[in-house]
Amino acid sequence: MLDLESCDVKYLTGVGPARAALLASELEVHTLKDLLYTFPYKYIDRSRIFQIREVDGSMPYIQLRGRIQSFEQRGEGPRKRLVAFFSDGTGVAELVWFQGAKYIVDRYRPGVEYVVFGKPTMYQGRVNISHPEIDPEASLNLAEMGMQPYYNTTERMKRAGLNSAAIRKLVANLLSLIVEPLPETLPDWLVAKEHLMPLTQALKSIHNPQTPMELRLAQARLKYEELFYVQLNLARYQSDRSRRFRGFPFPRIGEKFNSFYKEKLPFSLTEAQKRVLKEIRADVGSGRQMNRLLQGDVGSGKTIVALMAMLMAIDNGYQACIMAPTEILSEQHYANISSYLDGLGLRVELLTGSIKGKRRQTILEGLADGSVNILVSTHAVLEDPVQFARFGMAVIDEQHRFGVAQRARLWKKSDNPPHILVMTATPIPRTLAMTLYGDLDVSVIDELPPGRKPIRTSHHYSESMTGVYAFLDRVLSEGRQAYIVYPLIEESEKIDLKNLEEGYAFITERFPQYEVSKVHGRMKPSEKDAEMQRFKRGETRIMVATTVIEVGVDVPNASVMIIEEAHRFGLSQLHQLRGRVGRGAEQSFCMLVTPGQIGDDTRHRIEIMTSTCDGFEIAEADLKLRGPGDLEGTQQSGIAFDLKLANLARDGQLIGHVRGVAREIIESDPTLSSHQNLLLAKVLAKLKKSPFDWSSIS
Repeated sequence: MLDLESCDVKYLTGVGPARAALLASELEVHTLKDLLYTFPYKYIDRSRIFQIREVDGSMPYIQLRGRIQSFEQRGEGPRKRLVAFFSDGTGVAELVWFQGAKYIVDRYRPGVEYVVFGKPTMYQGRVNISHPEIDPEASLNLAEMGMQPYYNTTERMKRAGLNSAAIRKLVANLLSLIVEPLPETLPDWLVAKEHLMPLTQALKSIHNPQTPMELRLAQARLKYEELFYVQLNLARYQSDRSRRFRGFPFPRIGEKFNSFYKEKLPFSLTEAQKRVLKEIRADVGSGRQMNRLLQGDVGSGKTIVALMAMLMAIDNGYQACIMAPTEILSEQHYANISSYLDGLGLRVELLTGSIKGKRRQTILEGLADGSVNILVSTHAVLEDPVQFARFGMAVIDEQHRFGVAQRARLWKKSDNPPHILVMTATPIPRTLAMTLYGDLDVSVIDELPPGRKPIRTSHHYSESMTGVYAFLDRVLSEGRQAYIVYPLIEESEKIDLKNLEEGYAFITERFPQYEVSKVHGRMKPSEKDAEMQRFKRGETRIMVATTVIEVGVDVPNASVMIIEEAHRFGLSQLHQLRGRVGRGAEQSFCMLVTPGQIGDDTRHRIEIMTSTCDGFEIAEADLKLRGPGDLEGTQQSGIAFDLKLANLARDGQLIGHVRGVAREIIESDPTLSSHQNLLLAKVLAKLKKSPFDWSSIS
C-alpha cells in the first residue's frame, strides 16, 4: 500500500528535487500526504458556457465559446496592450494582454473556435477579460471538467512555473496512485452514524468534484474530522483532570462571605453575577477541581464575583490569590479588595517585583504560616520562595497574558491544584471559546451594573478636528479627564512614536491650561507607572498614550476617549480601549478618528463600533473579519491545531455538534480503550505535538 506519510513528494511524477524544495519552502509540503491535504481555496464551474450578451462585470468567472475576429495593438509604453475582438454571435468581448503579445498572435488564429475562460469586467459598455485562459474547443470535454479547483501559490512558485494549474496536475498524478482505499481516520461506526463520506472518497472529491453537492459532502467530512479531534482532545483532558485531581471541598458558605454580602457589598449584584456565583458555588462544593473561565465585558463586575469566590475558600480554611499581568493592575485590585474587606478581620497583601526587603519577607512568612488570607500579585507569585500554607483558590485576571508554563508553577505551590477561576474582559465568541478554552467551563456576565450608561461612540475625520477639540474643551472645563490614544505598531514603531510625540506637543499647546501625561511602552516601567498614577490622582487631565492603557487603568473621572488612526486597530482592541471610559456615573464618549479616505472594510468596522457597545457582538464580527488567528501555542492542550477547512467564524453549529459527540464518547469510555474507540486513541496519539502533559493546566 502507498505510504503517503513517509514518501517524499520529490518522487511524484512532475515534481523532482527543485520543485520539491520550492513546495517545502513555500507551502510546507514535504510528503505525498502534505500535498494530498493541500486543499483548493476555490472552485469554478467549467461545465457551463455563457453567452456574451448575458455577461456583466459582477460575475466572478465566465466561460465563452466563439472565434477571434481580429487583433489590435493599443497604447504606448507601460500602457501598451494587445486586444483580441472575440465574438460568439450574441456580442463582442475584448480579450486583453499587457505582455506576451507575440506569443498570443503566433498561437491563436482568427476564425478558429476557442473556449475562453476568465474574470469579466465592463469597459465602455463592452465585456473585457484580461489574460484569459484559451483552449481549442475540440480539446475540451466540458461535461467532464466539472468544478475546477484553484490552489494557493506564491509569486516565487509562479515564477518557477508552479501556478495553480501546475499544482492541479501534480495532485491529479497523486490521485492516480491511490488505487486502494486509504486507512480510515474515523471509526466505521462513527462514519455511519454521522452519515459521513468515506475518507478516500472525500479526499478525491475535494480535489476533483464533479458537482457542487459532491464538493459539499467532501468538505463536510473533512471539516467534521478536523473539529472532532480538537474537541475529543479537549474532552479527554477535561475528563483526565477531573479524575486525577479531586479538588479541595468547600462545603460551606461561612461568616466572611455572609458578612461581606450583607454589610460590605457596595451595590446590588446583577442577575448575571448571581448566576455565575451559583455556578462557582456548585463547582467548589462538588469535590472536583474547578476550572472555570469567567467572561465579562469591561465594567461588568467580574472582580466582585472573584472576591466572593475567594471568600468561599477563606470560609473553608484556605488561602486565595489573584494574579494580574501588570503592577498597576495588581495595585488597583489590592486597593479595591482592601477597601471592600475593611473591617472583616482579613489580611490582604500585595506582592510585586517592586516590593523587597523586610516587607517582602513579612509577606512570605505570612503566606507560609497561613496568616495571609488573600494575596494580590503579578508574576512575582511564581517565584520559588513564595509558598502557601493551604492554597485553595487561584484567580487569574486577563489570563491570555500568562503562558501555560508560568501557570503550571502556580499550581505546584499546593499538594493538590487549587480551584481555578480565569477572568477575561476580552469577549470571546462562543465558537472560539468552545475551541480555545474547550477544557474549561465557561461563565458569562452579560449585563452591566445598574447606573452604568452605554458609551456614545462617534466617527470623525482627521481633516476636520475642530469640533472634536471644542467638545473636549467643554468636557475638561466640567472637571472631567480624557485619553487620546495613538497606535504603536512594531513594523512602523519610529513613525508611530513620532506621531505620538507630535500629538503630545500639539495637545499641550492646544490645551495649555491643563497638565498632560504621556505614556508609551518604550518608557521605563517606573516612569510609565508614575505618569499613570498622576492621571489617576487627577493631577494630569489628559493622557496621551499608546495601547499600554488597554488594560489596567481604572479612572472613573475619565469620560472621553479619542482614538487617533482608529483604522489601524482591530475591533476587539478598539472595544478594549473604549472600555477605559464609562467607568463612572457620568455619560462617556469614544471618538474614533480616521482619514477621510478609507476602504469599505474599515468603514464597516467603524460602523460596527458606532452601532453597538456589546463586546460579544463585536467579538463575533471581529472573528468573521479577521479570522481566529493563531489559536494554538503551548498555552493550549498540545494538539496540532491546524484547521485547513473548518472556519471558527462560520462553522459554529458544527463545532457545537462535534463537541457533544466527543463528550458522549469520553463519558462512556474516558481512556478510549474499548475496541470501537481504539482508532480514536491512535489518531489522537499521532496528533500530539508535545511530550509534556499539560492536562492538569487550564
